[in-house]
This record gives sequence, structure tokens and C-alpha cells, in this order.
Amino acid sequence: MCGLGLDLCDIARIRRAMSHTPRFCQRILGEREYAQLAARGFPAQSVAASFAAKEAFAKAMGTGLRGFSLREVQLLRNAAGAPELHLSGAAAKLAAGLTFAVSVSHTKDVAAVVVLGEKGD
Repeated sequence: MCGLGLDLCDIARIRRAMSHTPRFCQRILGEREYAQLAARGFPAQSVAASFAAKEAFAKAMGTGLRGFSLREVQLLRNAAGAPELHLSGAAAKLAAGLTFAVSVSHTKDVAAVVVLGEKGD
């Protein structure tokens, strides 16, 4: 194991940010992530999970939210619906040689994401 990150995100806080800052989703979501969430009408619990994934990645890397853009860490769903992290830019360089497993869950109030980074074979 290389790193483990866990983040909890208050869904009401994200809902408020989305309503008070019209460009909030554009500022924090990568292009593909934005498109996937737009197709679903930007459910606040899913936007909160995406934000929590970025924080959990930063914790797994041990960097905090420095050295990469939030938009470079995308929480996407594969064809089977499973969550996956997709990295680009500085985030991909920071994580070179690592593979990631991600787990996402939420209640009506909180989104939770765990990111496990491992050295690749």
C-alpha cells in the first residue's frame, strides 16, 4: 500500500455552494465528470461525492490540495457503474506509478469516499 485517504462531505454544504455560486460545478469538476453529472441533473449527493474524492485523493497522496487542480482528479463511473478515479495533468504526474481503488457511499446528509493508492506492478 502506498496511501489511503478518506473524506466525508456535507451534502447540504455542496447544495448551498451550487445554488449560491452558479459556476461552482465548472470550477471543481473535470470535463468528463461534469458531463456525467450534467446528464443526471447535478444531484447534490453526487457532486459532494466528487468533491470528497478529490479530498480523499489528496489525503492518499499526503499532499493536501496542493500541487494539482481539483479538475485534474475526476470521479467517473465505468460502464458497469463502478466508481473510478481518472487523473490528468499535475495530479497524474504526482501519482505516476500508482493505481487507485475508490469506494463511494452516501446517506441523505453525507457523502463518503475512500481512496487507496498502491504501487503498480
